[in-house]
Amino acid sequence: MPDLETLSFLVLGLLAWYWFAGIQARDTAMQAARRACEDEGLLLLDDTVSQTGLSPARDDEGRLRLRRSYEFEYSDTGDNRRRGSLVLFGGQVLLVNVGLRVVPPAPDQRMLH
Repeated sequence: MPDLETLSFLVLGLLAWYWFAGIQARDTAMQAARRACEDEGLLLLDDTVSQTGLSPARDDEGRLRLRRSYEFEYSDTGDNRRRGSLVLFGGQVLLVNVGLRVVPPAPDQRMLH
Protein backbone atom coordinates (compact mmCIF):
# COMPACT_ATOMS: atom_id res chain seq x y z
CA MET A 1 0.00 0.00 0.00
CA PRO A 2 2.82 2.53 0.64
CA ASP A 3 3.82 2.21 -3.04
CA LEU A 4 0.34 3.28 -4.14
CA GLU A 5 0.41 6.25 -1.77
CA THR A 6 3.85 7.29 -3.03
CA LEU A 7 2.69 7.03 -6.62
CA SER A 8 -0.43 9.06 -5.79
CA PHE A 9 1.64 11.84 -4.22
CA LEU A 10 3.98 11.82 -7.20
CA VAL A 11 1.08 12.17 -9.64
CA LEU A 12 -0.48 14.95 -7.56
CA GLY A 13 2.87 16.75 -7.42
CA LEU A 14 3.27 16.53 -11.20
CA LEU A 15 -0.25 17.84 -11.75
CA ALA A 16 0.38 20.74 -9.37
CA TRP A 17 3.65 21.56 -11.17
CA TYR A 18 1.91 21.48 -14.59
CA TRP A 19 -0.90 23.72 -13.35
CA PHE A 20 1.49 26.25 -11.77
CA ALA A 21 3.77 26.30 -14.83
CA GLY A 22 0.71 26.86 -17.03
CA ILE A 23 -0.37 29.86 -14.97
CA GLN A 24 3.13 31.36 -15.14
CA ALA A 25 3.28 30.79 -18.90
CA ARG A 26 -0.12 32.42 -19.40
CA ASP A 27 1.01 35.46 -17.38
CA THR A 28 4.15 35.71 -19.50
CA ALA A 29 2.05 35.44 -22.67
CA MET A 30 -0.29 38.19 -21.45
CA GLN A 31 2.63 40.52 -20.72
CA ALA A 32 4.13 39.86 -24.16
CA ALA A 33 0.79 40.46 -25.92
CA ARG A 34 0.21 43.69 -23.99
CA ARG A 35 3.71 44.95 -24.71
CA ALA A 36 3.47 44.12 -28.43
CA CYS A 37 0.12 45.88 -28.75
CA GLU A 38 1.37 48.94 -26.87
CA ASP A 39 4.54 49.10 -28.97
CA GLU A 40 2.53 48.96 -32.19
CA GLY A 41 -0.20 51.34 -31.03
CA LEU A 42 -2.84 48.60 -31.03
CA LEU A 43 -5.64 47.84 -28.61
CA LEU A 44 -5.54 44.39 -26.95
CA LEU A 45 -9.13 43.19 -26.91
CA ASP A 46 -10.71 41.21 -24.05
CA ASP A 47 -7.41 41.51 -22.14
CA THR A 48 -6.75 37.79 -22.51
CA VAL A 49 -4.83 35.15 -24.43
CA SER A 50 -6.00 31.63 -25.19
CA GLN A 51 -3.76 28.62 -25.46
CA THR A 52 -4.01 26.91 -28.84
CA GLY A 53 -1.18 24.42 -28.70
CA LEU A 54 1.10 22.50 -26.39
CA SER A 55 3.94 20.24 -27.46
CA PRO A 56 7.21 18.95 -26.03
CA ALA A 57 10.45 20.05 -27.72
CA ARG A 58 14.15 20.04 -26.92
CA ASP A 59 16.14 23.21 -26.39
CA ASP A 60 19.69 23.88 -27.61
CA GLU A 61 21.13 21.99 -24.64
CA GLY A 62 18.95 18.93 -25.22
CA ARG A 63 16.59 19.52 -22.29
CA LEU A 64 12.92 18.77 -22.76
CA ARG A 65 10.73 21.92 -22.65
CA LEU A 66 7.13 22.72 -23.41
CA ARG A 67 6.29 24.84 -26.45
CA ARG A 68 3.03 26.69 -25.90
CA SER A 69 1.11 28.58 -28.59
CA TYR A 70 -1.37 31.33 -27.75
CA GLU A 71 -3.77 33.51 -29.69
CA PHE A 72 -5.22 36.90 -28.81
CA GLU A 73 -7.33 39.51 -30.50
CA TYR A 74 -6.42 43.12 -31.08
CA SER A 75 -7.79 46.11 -32.96
CA ASP A 76 -5.98 48.74 -34.98
CA THR A 77 -8.99 51.04 -35.44
CA GLY A 78 -11.21 50.18 -32.49
CA ASP A 79 -13.95 48.96 -34.85
CA ASN A 80 -12.48 45.64 -35.92
CA ARG A 81 -10.98 42.44 -34.54
CA ARG A 82 -7.74 40.96 -35.75
CA ARG A 83 -6.04 37.84 -34.55
CA GLY A 84 -2.50 37.78 -33.20
CA SER A 85 -0.43 34.90 -31.93
CA LEU A 86 2.62 34.19 -29.85
CA VAL A 87 4.82 31.24 -28.99
CA LEU A 88 6.52 30.45 -25.69
CA PHE A 89 9.30 27.91 -25.42
CA GLY A 90 9.82 26.96 -21.82
CA GLY A 91 9.26 30.36 -20.26
CA GLN A 92 10.84 32.41 -23.04
CA VAL A 93 8.84 34.33 -25.64
CA LEU A 94 10.00 33.17 -29.08
CA LEU A 95 7.80 35.41 -31.21
CA VAL A 96 4.76 37.63 -31.16
CA ASN A 97 2.77 38.02 -34.37
CA VAL A 98 0.48 41.03 -34.77
CA GLY A 99 -0.86 41.22 -38.31
CA LEU A 100 1.79 41.01 -40.99
CA ARG A 101 4.56 42.09 -38.65
CA VAL A 102 6.38 39.77 -36.26
CA VAL A 103 7.57 41.60 -33.15
CA PRO A 104 10.66 40.15 -31.42
CA PRO A 105 10.45 39.83 -27.64
CA ALA A 106 11.69 42.75 -25.58
CA PRO A 107 15.26 42.40 -24.30
CA ASP A 108 14.14 42.61 -20.69
CA GLN A 109 11.61 39.75 -21.08
CA ARG A 110 12.30 37.36 -18.22
CA MET A 111 12.38 33.60 -18.61
CA LEU A 112 10.53 31.16 -16.39
CA HIS A 113 12.54 28.31 -14.97
